Amino acid sequence: MSETDREPYVGRPLKRTEDPKLITGRGQYVEDITLPALAHLAFLRSPHAHARVTALRTDAARQAPGVVRVATAKDLGSLRPLPFMATLPGLKQAPCPYLADAVVDSTGVPVAAVVAESASLARDATELIEVEYEPLAPIADPERGLEPGAPLAHAELGTNQAFSWPLKGGDVDGAFGRAAHIVKVRLDHNRLAGAPMEPRGVLARYDAGSDELTLWLTTQNPFLSRADLAVVLGFPEHKLRVIAPDVGGGFGVKGPLYREEIVAAALARELGRPIRWMSTRTEDLLTTIQARAAVSEAEGAVTAEGEVIGLRARAVFDLGAHLLSLSLVPPMSASTHIFGPYRIQNAELLSIGVYTNTAPTGPYRGSGRPVGVYLIERLMDEAARATNLDPVEIRRRNFVPPEAFPHRTPFGVAYDSGNYARALDRVVELADYQGLRREQAAVRERGEIMGIGVAAYVESTNVLGWESGVVRVERSGKVTAVTGSSPHGQGHETTFAQIIADQLGVAHDDVIVRHGDTLGAPQAIGTFGSRSAGLGGSALAQAAAEVRDKGRRLAARLLEASPQDLQLVRGGFQVKGVPEKIVGWDRVGEFAHRGMGLPPQETPGLEATVFFRQDHPSWSFGAGMAVVRVARDTGQVRLERFIAVDDCGNAINPLLVEGQIVGGFAQGLGQTLLERIAYGEDGQLLTGSFMEYAIPRADDMPELVVDRTVTPSPLNPLGVKGVGEGSACVAPPAIVNAVVDALSPFGVRHVDIPLTAEKIWRAIATGRAE
Repeated sequence: MSETDREPYVGRPLKRTEDPKLITGRGQYVEDITLPALAHLAFLRSPHAHARVTALRTDAARQAPGVVRVATAKDLGSLRPLPFMATLPGLKQAPCPYLADAVVDSTGVPVAAVVAESASLARDATELIEVEYEPLAPIADPERGLEPGAPLAHAELGTNQAFSWPLKGGDVDGAFGRAAHIVKVRLDHNRLAGAPMEPRGVLARYDAGSDELTLWLTTQNPFLSRADLAVVLGFPEHKLRVIAPDVGGGFGVKGPLYREEIVAAALARELGRPIRWMSTRTEDLLTTIQARAAVSEAEGAVTAEGEVIGLRARAVFDLGAHLLSLSLVPPMSASTHIFGPYRIQNAELLSIGVYTNTAPTGPYRGSGRPVGVYLIERLMDEAARATNLDPVEIRRRNFVPPEAFPHRTPFGVAYDSGNYARALDRVVELADYQGLRREQAAVRERGEIMGIGVAAYVESTNVLGWESGVVRVERSGKVTAVTGSSPHGQGHETTFAQIIADQLGVAHDDVIVRHGDTLGAPQAIGTFGSRSAGLGGSALAQAAAEVRDKGRRLAARLLEASPQDLQLVRGGFQVKGVPEKIVGWDRVGEFAHRGMGLPPQETPGLEATVFFRQDHPSWSFGAGMAVVRVARDTGQVRLERFIAVDDCGNAINPLLVEGQIVGGFAQGLGQTLLERIAYGEDGQLLTGSFMEYAIPRADDMPELVVDRTVTPSPLNPLGVKGVGEGSACVAPPAIVNAVVDALSPFGVRHVDIPLTAEKIWRAIATGRAE
């Protein structure tokens, strides 16, 4: 056995075992699955943001070639409303019909569905459906939606305000009374699209013989989707199977169950034929949940020494036209992240949700966290300006110190562990911060525009605190694991196999990790919120430990030794001090499954199922620094360098951790410099393709320096925290702070994102942001 074989797998930067099939075109996505008698589904969608449907004629479509079924709202029967995973007090719930009936409330809302023998025939038939609309006044701006006399997105509610949620802790008035400075910010959080590589899709099949319904779904959460669909259809959950095959990215937007999936399931059940629907890119940009879409403002109470002792904030969230199961998660998450890594003890926040005639909003990489992080990090830079402190120094003065954990915020949220100054110090070291400031001074002497920005963040991970896992040693000694986490690019098969291999002392290649199918798996939650390693990984680690302990007892029987005298070695168990007395997992597995000769207290088989529970989040953290140049004549921002230091506790696979950091950064970069979903005042989507909605390209990426510190979480046996969303949180404020720093000689104090060249050029020309 080589020295490498003796080393633990956890901590090794192994390449993903999932990748070869994907990069060689052998993956299987929803669109790749074929079934006998497969029919195809298409939707006629509303061209209006808000209108009354006065007539709907489908006769011509029903007679079109290849058409199997044309369905409208009345044809779907009595489907129940979508349940919510999270809700808020006093919530006013807008109706969300799966096919619009009397009123359409946003562009892209499905009005009718066509099932045909091919996707093209189904789309052609939708164009034969005649609909007469009576346009109604739309509302596309959430702040305007709160004004008296504003058009109502849903007249039956009598208001556009869905909720008003106040939070308060500490003596806020006292803090502001003691303050030497009061600093203020107002921020627009641009609306974003998740834009995963694979748009949404569903394949539904009903088996009348067994009365079972199966869906292949582009979902992050097969079990949650199954539970929600069972409620909506009134269908027995145990006869409903949801499979997530290879899923081409999710980022949060493939978390909830959508109307199209419900309609596909209902029609497959009615027709007795499998039905597939695949979204086009324009449909995806029209109807898949969008994100951020908020306006926030805050003021901070700051002492003469630069300590932020009080915070008042207000945030208005655009909810779109209706709510899906996860739509309220971002406002709730934003509220827990507005303190960042700072020891602020007096705060109040009012969060307001507003309906508009636009696409629904919900989780997308960060899911509300970036809203809170951006707010506090822009406020910290304003506090630095007011107190004439360096932006790095003011953060150091306000960090929660390492000895103060667990730390509780004014809103009652507990941070488990952290060493925030160490992460920022590492950023400063890697960047040569003082050298950068000297370079900036020299550059400004030459009339060039250069800026340096810093930001820090915390990120709640391992959320919705449980997940399931099964580990089984087969007769051959090979290992099968089943996880409730459902990957869509994270590398679960690789990292979970590393965890199990170490627990059992087997080769990494001898472990297979199965996922994404509700059949034969224990109940589960799914993959979102940076939770898979901490919760799914811990469930598998504990299940593997239970299997190891039973395996040790069985090995002791085979070796005629005491279990206490055995040690785990690569491939099996060995009697301590007697290297020749060894038994492999193949013999132990065969013994366990043969059943004969087992000790009286042992049952046959060699597997364990664990539901791992973590009652409170683990808090990842980190810091970032951006270096930018701005072209004076054009306003073009060039991000030259970004230094990111993240702390996710113990790293199972450093290579995949770095991949998560780089991917999150790219999406944070897109939010800051490029991306914005835009609606006209009439509620029409103005960014309905990648010609108008710009996402980052490879040449937009700067020199990216990535490093980590390690502060294990005390809340799970692996000591891990999530890492999927932190860099999407820290990139926007660091880059904005850098650009504002670059433009400070022109009197600019803030520029809203995205930082387009025109916006920056105008700021330079006028000495203020527009």
